[in-house]
Amino acid sequence: MQFASLGSGSAGNATVVEAGETRLLLDCGFSVKETVLRLARLALDPEQLTGIVVTHEHDDHARGAFKLAARYQIPVWLTHGSYSMCERYFANQPVNVHIIDAHTAFSIQDIEVHPYPVPHDAREPAQFVFGDGERKLGILTDVGSVTPHIIHMLQRCDGLLLECNHDLDMLRTGPYAYALKKRVGGRLGHLDNQTSAKLLQQLDNSRLKHVVAAHLSEKNNTPALAKQALSQALSCDPEWIEIAAQDDGLAWRML
Repeated sequence: MQFASLGSGSAGNATVVEAGETRLLLDCGFSVKETVLRLARLALDPEQLTGIVVTHEHDDHARGAFKLAARYQIPVWLTHGSYSMCERYFANQPVNVHIIDAHTAFSIQDIEVHPYPVPHDAREPAQFVFGDGERKLGILTDVGSVTPHIIHMLQRCDGLLLECNHDLDMLRTGPYAYALKKRVGGRLGHLDNQTSAKLLQQLDNSRLKHVVAAHLSEKNNTPALAKQALSQALSCDPEWIEIAAQDDGLAWRML
């Protein structure tokens, strides 16, 4: 089982998860053209994608998902609430949509998909743990606060991709308008470095091979600050923590 990021941040997000002959794209916040170019960096063609899983309806996660799905005949999985908010993307394009329950696991060929609800300012957002029966990849972005259920879902993962959206001091003193600062830092906003670090400390990390900081704000965070916070939580070298960058994403990592 392996995973890679096409890019992560406010300008667009997409993650590829592969097990056996199954390849899933989690979110697609890029144009079809840009997505195809970024897939090529991973030696993938869109025709090789088994499915697209959408976390929620915000543009940086769903903008390109349905156009890509229609063009290459790729099925899409998402919650009913997210589907109801994504109809603006369809533009009368035929898409094979599967509605999921955020509390019910399901399988897409070789990959077990475990959705879980998260607090975020979207209609029915979900995040996901992906597995192949032996290994697990936990993904958590676009979440304003940590719940006991989130902690439960992310136990004993082999890989974690965690939101480190902002540094609290940088957000407080940064250029965002007050209302936007309140939204980003609020209970339904985005996780800061220290909250993600505290989450890490509450997990059984005995199986961890990769920890990736994701969805970093360009104006309210730095890779160095995110690495410092997560590495302190794990008592590891900051360079062991990886970054899913906006432009370069993250190359394949094996679990």
